[in-house]
Amino acid sequence: MPVFRESFKIETRGNAQVVDVTGEVSQSVLRTGLRAGTVTVFVPGATGSVTTIEFEPGLVDDIDELFERVAPAAREYHHNMRWHDGNGHAHVRASLLGPSLTVPFNEAKLELGIWQQIVVIDFDNKSRSREIVCQIVGE
Repeated sequence: MPVFRESFKIETRGNAQVVDVTGEVSQSVLRTGLRAGTVTVFVPGATGSVTTIEFEPGLVDDIDELFERVAPAAREYHHNMRWHDGNGHAHVRASLLGPSLTVPFNEAKLELGIWQQIVVIDFDNKSRSREIVCQIVGE
């Protein structure tokens, strides 16, 4: 079974910004010429995550508020005491969701629900240029 690697960059402002990458992932799958298989979407780095949501402003705000309750930015973290970079909360938040997501595709189309989009969440406390890696396996 062939394996393809595609990647693209996104610019983020950090602070739990949610970025819809569904279109880019779909295009990556299409470029391979594969008809059926899986795509794993991965964000390198320890302060970003990949998941699926209904990408709409209310839910984006809900996610931000949830993570502020679970891992508040203003709390002191051991990571901050050691590295003095102020992003301990970002590391904790990212570890809860994880850096990757695998989505099946059939007829070269992602098998997502009608209200389901693939998103990257940048939890860091500063803007970043992030590479998103798609590893695509199929036939």
